[in-house]
Amino acid sequence: MKEFFSSMDAAQQFYWYVAIGASVIFIIQTIMTFIGADSDTGVDADFDGNLDGGDSPFQLFSLRNLVCFLLGFGWTGAAMYGSFDSKILLGVVALLVGCLFVFLFFMVMRTLMKLSEDNSFKIEDTIGKTADVYMNIPAEKKGKGKIFISVKGSTHELPAITNSTEPIKSGALVKVEALEGGILLVTPLNQ
Repeated sequence: MKEFFSSMDAAQQFYWYVAIGASVIFIIQTIMTFIGADSDTGVDADFDGNLDGGDSPFQLFSLRNLVCFLLGFGWTGAAMYGSFDSKILLGVVALLVGCLFVFLFFMVMRTLMKLSEDNSFKIEDTIGKTADVYMNIPAEKKGKGKIFISVKGSTHELPAITNSTEPIKSGALVKVEALEGGILLVTPLNQ
Protein backbone atom coordinates (compact mmCIF):
# COMPACT_ATOMS: atom_id res chain seq x y z
CA MET A 1 0.00 0.00 0.00
CA LYS A 2 2.91 2.34 0.75
CA GLU A 3 4.19 1.89 -2.79
CA PHE A 4 0.81 2.95 -4.15
CA PHE A 5 0.91 6.26 -2.28
CA SER A 6 4.67 6.87 -2.59
CA SER A 7 4.43 7.37 -6.36
CA MET A 8 1.86 10.19 -5.93
CA ASP A 9 2.38 13.86 -5.20
CA ALA A 10 0.85 15.42 -2.06
CA ALA A 11 -2.37 16.69 -3.71
CA GLN A 12 -3.17 13.28 -5.19
CA GLN A 13 -2.47 11.58 -1.86
CA PHE A 14 -4.80 14.06 -0.15
CA TYR A 15 -7.70 13.15 -2.47
CA TRP A 16 -7.09 9.44 -1.95
CA TYR A 17 -6.91 9.76 1.83
CA VAL A 18 -10.15 11.77 1.88
CA ALA A 19 -11.87 9.26 -0.45
CA ILE A 20 -10.78 6.18 1.50
CA GLY A 21 -11.47 7.73 4.91
CA ALA A 22 -14.93 8.95 3.88
CA SER A 23 -15.72 5.56 2.32
CA VAL A 24 -14.81 3.71 5.53
CA ILE A 25 -16.97 6.05 7.63
CA PHE A 26 -19.81 5.76 5.08
CA ILE A 27 -19.67 1.95 5.24
CA ILE A 28 -19.72 2.06 9.05
CA GLN A 29 -22.68 4.47 9.01
CA THR A 30 -24.54 2.26 6.54
CA ILE A 31 -24.00 -0.86 8.65
CA MET A 32 -25.08 1.00 11.79
CA THR A 33 -28.21 2.22 9.99
CA PHE A 34 -29.17 -1.31 8.96
CA ILE A 35 -28.69 -2.70 12.47
CA GLY A 36 -30.67 0.18 13.95
CA ALA A 37 -27.90 2.14 15.65
CA ASP A 38 -27.71 5.93 15.52
CA SER A 39 -24.66 6.87 13.49
CA ASP A 40 -24.82 10.61 14.24
CA THR A 41 -24.15 10.30 17.96
CA GLY A 42 -21.44 12.32 19.60
CA VAL A 43 -21.56 15.25 17.19
CA ASP A 44 -23.62 18.19 18.39
CA ALA A 45 -23.80 21.60 16.77
CA ASP A 46 -25.11 24.25 19.14
CA PHE A 47 -25.97 27.40 17.25
CA ASP A 48 -29.04 29.43 16.38
CA GLY A 49 -28.62 29.43 12.61
CA ASN A 50 -31.89 27.55 11.93
CA LEU A 51 -30.48 26.18 8.70
CA ASP A 52 -32.47 22.95 8.86
CA GLY A 53 -35.45 24.16 6.84
CA GLY A 54 -38.06 24.44 9.60
CA ASP A 55 -39.94 21.18 9.97
CA SER A 56 -37.57 19.28 7.69
CA PRO A 57 -35.60 16.41 9.26
CA PHE A 58 -32.62 17.43 7.14
CA GLN A 59 -29.83 19.20 9.01
CA LEU A 60 -27.27 21.01 6.88
CA PHE A 61 -24.40 20.49 9.31
CA SER A 62 -24.34 16.83 10.29
CA LEU A 63 -21.81 14.03 10.24
CA ARG A 64 -23.76 12.21 7.53
CA ASN A 65 -23.76 15.26 5.24
CA LEU A 66 -20.06 15.82 5.85
CA VAL A 67 -19.35 12.21 4.88
CA CYS A 68 -21.51 12.58 1.72
CA PHE A 69 -19.60 15.74 0.79
CA LEU A 70 -16.23 14.11 1.42
CA LEU A 71 -17.22 11.04 -0.64
CA GLY A 72 -18.00 13.18 -3.67
CA PHE A 73 -15.03 15.47 -3.12
CA GLY A 74 -12.46 12.75 -2.46
CA TRP A 75 -13.45 10.28 -5.17
CA THR A 76 -13.81 13.04 -7.78
CA GLY A 77 -10.35 14.35 -6.93
CA ALA A 78 -8.82 10.86 -6.93
CA ALA A 79 -10.53 9.72 -10.13
CA MET A 80 -10.00 12.91 -12.12
CA TYR A 81 -6.49 13.73 -10.94
CA GLY A 82 -4.41 14.49 -14.01
CA SER A 83 -7.48 15.16 -16.17
CA PHE A 84 -7.19 18.91 -15.64
CA ASP A 85 -4.24 21.18 -16.31
CA SER A 86 -4.83 23.06 -13.08
CA LYS A 87 -5.06 21.58 -9.59
CA ILE A 88 -7.25 24.54 -8.64
CA LEU A 89 -9.77 23.63 -11.37
CA LEU A 90 -9.75 20.03 -10.13
CA GLY A 91 -10.36 21.30 -6.58
CA VAL A 92 -13.31 23.40 -7.77
CA VAL A 93 -14.82 20.46 -9.68
CA ALA A 94 -14.33 18.16 -6.67
CA LEU A 95 -15.92 20.80 -4.43
CA LEU A 96 -18.94 21.08 -6.75
CA VAL A 97 -19.36 17.30 -6.93
CA GLY A 98 -19.17 17.12 -3.12
CA CYS A 99 -21.95 19.72 -2.88
CA LEU A 100 -23.93 17.75 -5.48
CA PHE A 101 -23.62 14.63 -3.30
CA VAL A 102 -25.09 16.52 -0.32
CA PHE A 103 -27.92 17.86 -2.51
CA LEU A 104 -28.68 14.36 -3.85
CA PHE A 105 -28.67 12.98 -0.31
CA PHE A 106 -31.12 15.73 0.70
CA MET A 107 -33.42 14.87 -2.23
CA VAL A 108 -33.35 11.15 -1.41
CA MET A 109 -34.10 11.83 2.27
CA ARG A 110 -36.91 14.23 1.35
CA THR A 111 -38.46 11.60 -0.90
CA LEU A 112 -38.16 8.94 1.81
CA MET A 113 -39.70 11.23 4.42
CA LYS A 114 -42.77 11.65 2.20
CA LEU A 115 -43.30 7.91 2.54
CA SER A 116 -43.55 8.10 6.32
CA GLU A 117 -46.95 8.33 7.95
CA ASP A 118 -47.82 10.19 11.13
CA ASN A 119 -50.53 8.25 12.96
CA SER A 120 -50.27 10.15 16.21
CA PHE A 121 -53.60 11.31 17.59
CA LYS A 122 -54.28 15.04 17.70
CA ILE A 123 -57.61 16.15 19.10
CA GLU A 124 -57.78 18.89 16.44
CA ASP A 125 -58.16 16.14 13.82
CA THR A 126 -61.65 15.37 15.19
CA ILE A 127 -63.16 18.68 14.02
CA GLY A 128 -65.63 18.11 11.20
CA LYS A 129 -65.89 14.37 11.83
CA THR A 130 -68.97 12.35 12.72
CA ALA A 131 -69.14 10.47 16.02
CA ASP A 132 -71.45 8.18 18.03
CA VAL A 133 -72.73 9.35 21.41
CA TYR A 134 -71.66 6.89 24.10
CA MET A 135 -72.98 8.70 27.19
CA ASN A 136 -75.83 11.23 27.06
CA ILE A 137 -74.71 14.80 26.43
CA PRO A 138 -76.66 17.37 28.51
CA ALA A 139 -78.21 20.35 26.68
CA GLU A 140 -76.78 23.88 26.57
CA LYS A 141 -73.30 22.96 27.86
CA LYS A 142 -74.70 22.04 31.27
CA GLY A 143 -72.52 18.96 31.50
CA LYS A 144 -70.33 16.57 29.63
CA GLY A 145 -71.15 13.39 27.82
CA LYS A 146 -68.91 11.02 25.90
CA ILE A 147 -68.57 10.15 22.24
CA PHE A 148 -66.80 7.47 20.23
CA ILE A 149 -64.93 8.92 17.28
CA SER A 150 -62.64 7.33 14.73
CA VAL A 151 -59.50 9.26 13.74
CA LYS A 152 -56.79 7.84 11.47
CA GLY A 153 -58.11 4.33 11.87
CA SER A 154 -58.34 4.23 15.67
CA THR A 155 -61.38 4.82 17.87
CA HIS A 156 -61.25 7.23 20.80
CA GLU A 157 -63.66 7.89 23.66
CA LEU A 158 -63.68 11.64 24.27
CA PRO A 159 -65.68 14.10 26.38
CA ALA A 160 -68.20 16.26 24.52
CA ILE A 161 -70.60 19.14 25.16
CA THR A 162 -73.36 20.67 23.02
CA ASN A 163 -75.08 24.02 22.44
CA SER A 164 -78.29 22.20 21.52
CA THR A 165 -81.41 23.02 23.52
CA GLU A 166 -82.20 19.30 23.75
CA PRO A 167 -79.91 16.70 25.33
CA ILE A 168 -78.31 14.25 22.91
CA LYS A 169 -79.13 10.65 23.78
CA SER A 170 -76.76 7.71 23.71
CA GLY A 171 -76.58 6.10 20.26
CA ALA A 172 -77.21 9.35 18.33
CA LEU A 173 -74.89 10.61 15.63
CA VAL A 174 -73.19 13.97 16.12
CA LYS A 175 -70.78 16.17 14.20
CA VAL A 176 -67.79 17.73 15.94
CA GLU A 177 -67.94 21.50 15.38
CA ALA A 178 -65.16 22.90 17.56
CA LEU A 179 -62.83 22.35 20.48
CA GLU A 180 -63.37 24.21 23.77
CA GLY A 181 -60.69 23.70 26.39
CA GLY A 182 -59.93 20.14 25.36
CA ILE A 183 -63.63 19.18 25.16
CA LEU A 184 -65.39 18.63 21.86
CA LEU A 185 -68.36 20.81 20.96
CA VAL A 186 -70.84 18.71 18.98
CA THR A 187 -74.15 19.20 17.20
CA PRO A 188 -76.69 16.45 16.56
CA LEU A 189 -77.07 15.20 13.01
CA ASN A 190 -80.62 15.22 11.67
CA GLN A 191 -81.77 11.68 11.11
